[in-house]
Amino acid sequence: MALVHDNMLLQLVRGTLGRQFTIYERNGQIIMAKKRGKSKKKPTKKQLEARYKMQIASALAVALLEDPELKAYYKSKAGPGQNAYNMAVKDAYHSPEIQQIRLEEESVIVTAANEFRVAEVEVRVLDAAGKMQERGPAVLARNGVDWYYKVNSLPAGGKIIVLAVDLPGNGTEKVVKLE
Repeated sequence: MALVHDNMLLQLVRGTLGRQFTIYERNGQIIMAKKRGKSKKKPTKKQLEARYKMQIASALAVALLEDPELKAYYKSKAGPGQNAYNMAVKDAYHSPEIQQIRLEEESVIVTAANEFRVAEVEVRVLDAAGKMQERGPAVLARNGVDWYYKVNSLPAGGKIIVLAVDLPGNGTEKVVKLE
């Protein structure tokens, strides 16, 4: 890869030359690189899964960017050489992470994080038989990471199921068994 400076010939040229070189512009710089060819190896199962996940993330990103507010949000997160689409794909590719679930008195406190933003957290309380006792949305704390849910009762032998969802709709679920 070569960065081109002050070359009159290449200032207006973009694309592939003679199936050997590709010339493109990124972040205001002209770049000339060897043209990549197709791989002669068959893709592995893991590669095929990653490609499929990227296709889904790309489709979600396009849908997300139709909302002008989300487009402005993702654009604000973009660094040099990046745009709102790049950030939306990155967000759609990764699910939020539930780092911790704590029980304090009558509250369930969920610590959930995402590189961009966790949109919502839902808490479900099940009894020992697996029957749902209650469910509802948690409220975001001032620190922007913890989510609080006030629970009516915690049944012995039951469990708490927490679902964290990010802006593209990716969800992560975590279960805590009550003793």
